[in-house]
Amino acid sequence: MASEIHMPGPECLIKNINGPLLVNPEALKILSAIRQPVVVVAIVGLYRTGKSYLMNKLAGKNKGFSLGSTVQSHTKGIWMWCVPHPKKPDHTLVLLDTEGLGDVEKGDNQNDSWIFALAVLLSSTFVYNSIGTINQQAMDQLHYVTELTRRIRAKSSPDKHEVQDSANFVSFFPDFVWTLRDFSLELEADGQAITADEYLENSLKLKQGNDKKTKNFNEPRLCIRKFFPEKKCFIFDRPAPRKYLIHLEQLQEEDLNPEFREQVADFCFYILSHSKAKTLSGGIIVNGPRLESLVLTYVNSINSGDLPCLESAVLALAEIENLAAVQKAIAHYDQQMGQKLKLPTETLQELLDLHRATEKEAIEVFMKNSFKDVDQVFQKKLGDKLEAKLDDFCKQNMKASSDYCMALIQDIFHPLYEDVKQGKFSKPGGYYLFIKKMNELKNKYHQVPRKGVQTEETLRKYLDSKEGVADALLQTDQLLTEKEKEIEVERMKSEAAEAANKMLEEMQKKSEQMMQEKEASYQEHVKQLTEKMEKERAQLTADQERVLALKLQEQGRLLREGFQKESMKLQEEIVALQKIPPPCNIL
Repeated sequence: MASEIHMPGPECLIKNINGPLLVNPEALKILSAIRQPVVVVAIVGLYRTGKSYLMNKLAGKNKGFSLGSTVQSHTKGIWMWCVPHPKKPDHTLVLLDTEGLGDVEKGDNQNDSWIFALAVLLSSTFVYNSIGTINQQAMDQLHYVTELTRRIRAKSSPDKHEVQDSANFVSFFPDFVWTLRDFSLELEADGQAITADEYLENSLKLKQGNDKKTKNFNEPRLCIRKFFPEKKCFIFDRPAPRKYLIHLEQLQEEDLNPEFREQVADFCFYILSHSKAKTLSGGIIVNGPRLESLVLTYVNSINSGDLPCLESAVLALAEIENLAAVQKAIAHYDQQMGQKLKLPTETLQELLDLHRATEKEAIEVFMKNSFKDVDQVFQKKLGDKLEAKLDDFCKQNMKASSDYCMALIQDIFHPLYEDVKQGKFSKPGGYYLFIKKMNELKNKYHQVPRKGVQTEETLRKYLDSKEGVADALLQTDQLLTEKEKEIEVERMKSEAAEAANKMLEEMQKKSEQMMQEKEASYQEHVKQLTEKMEKERAQLTADQERVLALKLQEQGRLLREGFQKESMKLQEEIVALQKIPPPCNIL
């Protein structure tokens, strides 16, 4: 999507109105036109917590996403706003504003969990918006995060004995940002000032114990720590006195709390500077059409009663893109061959060389546009289509050569046979005059360039059809003895046999060339596939190293907390010992 072409306002992407989730075709049409990488920022939270205000600010506008001014939830489903990214050239910022969670008017909150899950699955940065501090009530309201493993599958067919590990999700899940609105506490711990990020980390610390209460306390914290390795926290003061909040979008900047304005500016700067393009496992950068495919795949899974599967979504996307990659490769092949191929070619090798060079380019186009081609199914389809294209070009080449040669032969030899009809060779010595003239015309025919691969075959067939003319002239030539006629007949048979052998050799040569071409084509497919697999293996290794590093980081954090607790316990014991009075001396 060009920077000057963007949405003037938000559009509903996924409707949630009394029934199954519905995808808006108009919104999908907008996504399908975005060829740039997309940075997807989604915001989720309880209704009436000011989510839409922050999203409007990210869009650089005061109005856009509906703010509402009552206790009713204003946003239904998921709304989308695509704008040129202000800090990343050639990227599009996709903002997703979700309906408020926990709206009492909905009665059935089943879809709340799906809205939460979709926001996580579709975004590269996930913003959770809440009011006040991070206390147990706030954690209880974030129970949706604990349901993610029950709502989402990482693999289409996990091993029966395999417990889904957080590493399966980490490569798919977005960065996590917690925004705390109307925050009124001082940011300090143990009398020391702390940052908002440190406040979040302290709030996510786990308790020791295995009782039910402790497990309930730890579960949402553990899920956030495991699923969202990148975490950030922002606090916001109340933007204005309560009576002005119902007209928040109409207030001028100078009417807002200066600290709030600064906090919003910091939030926007961080999101726009640090949010990455949506990326799938294996380093696959998501653009508009890919995001469109993910939306359809996930919503269809939810509506059919299945769990959205991360792997299946990627494979479904891969099937669409790989089929398109085959079509792009074929289109490139057709275009290049149409521009460069002039039929007939002088030799078969000339056609094969051009095909091989163009085939290489077509495979490169396919490799550039394809991904996760399991078992090289689509590459094989491309190979079959290119082979069929070559066979068709070979047939076209033979026909073009045959047609051209036949027209040339008619032009060169027709006057000779007209002379035969006129009786110009029906005289003593006429046969030798005819043969002499025939050889002259053959030489003239062979001197014409670019007749193609059917040069000899077409001439042979033509001369075979006129063989009776020469026989008749031979038999009627009165100057020739019977012995000379027999010798001449044998010579003609010998020439015919020699021509047949030559044709057989040419056919064998063409067959060998075609076999060599198929082998070269196979090797080219293997070569480019190997190069691509090496790149993907390197990327996969990087992903695995990242997941391992995150695991080690989490384990290190747990160990560090354990050591800190042990250290504090030890210090408490030392202090207790110091308070014990020394024993009295016994005289």
